[in-house]
Parts: sequence; C-alpha cells; structure tokens
Amino acid sequence: MFAKLNFPDSLHPEELDDYLANGWFRMGQTIFTTNFLKFSGIIYSAIWLRIDLSTFEKTKTQQKLEKLNAGFKVVIQPIQFNEKQEILFQKYRNHISFDASPSLENLLFNNGQNDIFNTYEVSVYDQEKLIATGFFDLGDNTSAGITCFYDPDYKKHSLGKFLMYQKIDFCRNLGMHYFYPGYFAPGYPLFDYKLDLAKNNLEYLDIHTNNWLSFKHYSNENIPFLIMTEKLKTLSEQLNEIGFEHTFFKYDYFDADLMTNLNGLNLFDFPIFIFCFEVDENNPSPIIVYDIRDQQYHLLLSTSVFRTYADQNQGDHYSTNLLKTIKYLYSSASANIMANVVSMSLIKTV
Repeated sequence: MFAKLNFPDSLHPEELDDYLANGWFRMGQTIFTTNFLKFSGIIYSAIWLRIDLSTFEKTKTQQKLEKLNAGFKVVIQPIQFNEKQEILFQKYRNHISFDASPSLENLLFNNGQNDIFNTYEVSVYDQEKLIATGFFDLGDNTSAGITCFYDPDYKKHSLGKFLMYQKIDFCRNLGMHYFYPGYFAPGYPLFDYKLDLAKNNLEYLDIHTNNWLSFKHYSNENIPFLIMTEKLKTLSEQLNEIGFEHTFFKYDYFDADLMTNLNGLNLFDFPIFIFCFEVDENNPSPIIVYDIRDQQYHLLLSTSVFRTYADQNQGDHYSTNLLKTIKYLYSSASANIMANVVSMSLIKTV
C-alpha cells in the first residue's frame, strides 16, 4: 500500500528501527507511511530520507551555527513535556505560514497519556528563557527527528537547523547508525532544508527498488508521481488513437487510510488513474493505474465505499466517491497492449 497507519500498543527499539528503514514515521502515538502528499490541491511525491551517522562529519554550516549560538545553553534529556514548551510552540505556530498541529500535546500524544516512543528533547535557553525545543525518538540503532520549533524573535539564529544538528550529534555520540529526518517533497520547498543538513551522508528510499541509495544518485527525472502521470498520459494517447472514451483523474482521497475512522479499510490509494467508463455507484467500475513499484499498468475493478459530500468532481480531480479496489483483472508493462485489452471491452464480461 502507498499509505498506511498503524496503532501499536507498544514499540520496542528494534521495531522502530524496522519501521524507519521501511519509510514509516511517527504521527502522534501512531506510526504511518505514505508515498504521496497534497498541499493546496497539488499532489507531490514523498521521498523518505536518512543520514548515515557512521560517516557524518560536521559541516561548515553546522560550525557557523555553533559559533553563532555559543552563548546559549543547550539541554538534551528524556522528554519533559511542560507548559513553557506549549507556550513557545503556540508562539511559533502563530508566526509560520504553513499548517501545523493545533497544539504540541496533540502533535506528540494525540491529546492522550500513553507514550510508546523513547522520546528525547533538546532545548535551547537564552539565560533562563526557553527559545527553542526539538523532539526526537530513539530506537536501537537509529533515531528519528520529530519536530523543531523556536521563538520567532530569534529567527536570525537559524535555531531550527541548530536543533537538528544537536540531535544528529547526540545520536552519533550514542553510536546510532542512522538519523531519519522524515521526507521531502520535490517541488514543495518547505522540506528542502533537510537536503542541506548532511549532503555527503544523505540517503533516500528508492520506491522503484525499495533500497536506500546515496542522495548523490537522486534525480528529479525519477519523481514517482511524475512518472506515473507520464505513463498514464501515454496510455491516454493510445486510447484516444483508437477512439476509446476515458477520463483522466487525480484522486483526492489517496491518503484516506491515514484517517483514524477509515483506517484498516484498505482503500484505493493511487493518486492518479484513468476511468475506463463512467463510475457506477451500484456496480464495480474499471480503472487503470500505473504502479511505479512493479512498473506495470494494472486494470482493476473499484467500488464506491460511500459517496462524499462533493456534488461533482472539480476539473481533473475526482472527489465524489471514496473508492476501494476489489479485483485486479489484467497487468502489462506496455501501454499499447493495455489499450488494446481495454478497447476489446473484456471487462464487460467480468
């Protein structure tokens, strides 16, 4: 699945290592994975990152930040969630231009009491004043940076990056193998700062092979969502040539399985697809997708789990029904073969 959410009652350090190595991350007291994101109606690929701590050396940027912030006190300890941190988080939240959790308590605990993670905090003080805090989780051999926030009045001190380097150094000194800062989204600059933390030690999870590769080999030509889009456009051109009517859609609910009340339904989670015929709420509807993982076109049947509040689809965005895959009918790496199979209307006899 491209998007999934788990609710573990407990999480051993080795289990967290395995989750992180497979492109999962913390969300409150749950753990999730996703390969696609949507911001302001635009779909992006999520590319998971990690830093190899065994070869990490301080960068010039890190050294400059340490010199700039040498007058501040840094404290790293097991999580001591308190009101001062919440107040600072709210001040930071009111300053930023992007959406954030309504509270620090919600971000870390989902407003609950349980803490299944081995969480540490790093706090920065200007004398006795708390000016920045970050949280990170420790596994057995790996660690994950969860969040950083700071007093906007100290913006010139680049405290967000400073906190990240403090986490990295702490984990490296513990003998951790990897530090996971989450994902970045090509074309969406909010997360690009992660790419500059440790350029020589940065790796990314390649969805094509499910292997971690040096970021030096990364290319924007291999962005999963763009490849899937181009592949389906090629198929669409083939269908147009033979006069087969179809509709090209971006799917607004590709990450619906990450919603608590829908979790476990194993919903359709492709962000883009082709409808072969008009959707029928009462009968299965044929859909074509391109799966970047096996590099195949798949003809499948989908059904509507329920109709949404949307009266009609907006442009090329499909939003009227929440979909679920019920059967795979045919697969091919060739757009031409898939177009011919669909054009014969074999699915009408299924």
